[in-house]
Amino acid sequence: MKLSLVIMAAGLGTRYGGNKQVDAIGPHGEILMEYSIHDALRAGFGKVVFIIKPEMGKMMEDLCGYLSRRTALDGSPVEVEYAYQDFSSIPAPIPEGRTRPFGTVHALLCAAEAVREPCCVINADDFYGFDAYRIMAQALRRLPEAGHAAMVGYLLKNTASLHGTVTRGICVQQDGFLRGVRETRNIQLYSDGTLRDLGADRPLDPDAVVSMNFWGFMPSIFPILRRDFEDFLRTAGDDLRAERLLPEMVDSQLREGGLRVSLLSSASQWFGMTYREDREAVAQALRRLHERGEYPESLRS
Repeated sequence: MKLSLVIMAAGLGTRYGGNKQVDAIGPHGEILMEYSIHDALRAGFGKVVFIIKPEMGKMMEDLCGYLSRRTALDGSPVEVEYAYQDFSSIPAPIPEGRTRPFGTVHALLCAAEAVREPCCVINADDFYGFDAYRIMAQALRRLPEAGHAAMVGYLLKNTASLHGTVTRGICVQQDGFLRGVRETRNIQLYSDGTLRDLGADRPLDPDAVVSMNFWGFMPSIFPILRRDFEDFLRTAGDDLRAERLLPEMVDSQLREGGLRVSLLSSASQWFGMTYREDREAVAQALRRLHERGEYPESLRS
């Protein structure tokens, strides 16, 4: 069974202060999504779909052209496809002055024509670790086609930043299944390890499980995404900042009984760069992984 890795790489990265998706952060100039591709291929994925802005096409081909020389675990060539996230696919008038994307639900919808197999959907600017891809590949091969999905969760305390607030989907779980996702903005980590939801002025459990956009979906997710996004557009109106996020869509489907989502645990450590001040810690962590032999000297050979 072919599995696709779908990388959402069209985000703006505004808090980071630049295009962090293509920041050469690894010890040999690797970008974070190259670690995701490397880990996914050795976990058994055989196809990579990049969701990008149209102007990023040549840059991405230059960065990841070496994938045309790669083979999957079954010996077949790795397939690569590009999907473009822009306003041309929005089934409604675009509010005047709107420049930002409409969120991750729309991003994944833009890949509908390219994804014809079970897929793992990730952020381009996060490091998830090999074990996450291994257990997701196993889950995708077992999932029924309709009405089922999977998610790898991470601990809140390992996903926040000392350098500013973050938004995380805090999960409600029961018996190995996701029961709800509460999208929580303005989460602040403090140097003593405590966390607060600044919007509600309340403490948060450091060991709460959160969504970091590591989703496993079957192709049957696309009609669900389309209905959800069309409903969102009807209520968003002229709000120039409104966006529909995958955790919000999943939470809505859980409440309506439209999805049953397996919550997977991984031994891998997540890390990422929300703010530019996070960069050095990520660079050091990647350097240690190479030094321990968990990654080869070059991911591109």
